[in-house]
Amino acid sequence: MNSQLTNGIKVTAIPKYLGIQEEEANNFHVFTYEIKIENTSPYQVRLTKRHWHIFDSLLPHQQVNGDGVIGKKPIINPGEDFIYESFCLIEGDYGSMEGYFTLINLELNEIFRVKIPQFKLISTSILN
Repeated sequence: MNSQLTNGIKVTAIPKYLGIQEEEANNFHVFTYEIKIENTSPYQVRLTKRHWHIFDSLLPHQQVNGDGVIGKKPIINPGEDFIYESFCLIEGDYGSMEGYFTLINLELNEIFRVKIPQFKLISTSILN
């Protein structure tokens, strides 16, 4: 579990390895990850965008941008959290993900970024 606190927003990432998925001529390692976004600030915020840096030991770095997360742009009140789960496929036995969320402080109408801490994507085959 990896956590990062930025501007009163705590982001925690928990990856989990699911195994190998075969697609045509390639094998991919499948990982799910749970992201918990806790609002410890006194302000109501809305998550508007995500930006990921994905490292795969066999491929060049990838960057992924998008609106919201899992099709949502959640509002997170002070003292509350938002949890979601998603997945990532990589070809290599190991990799990592990190990035940031863009949020808006709904009370001050300010846009800011919150760091997503780096978390490792390591297949169980490399651990044996």
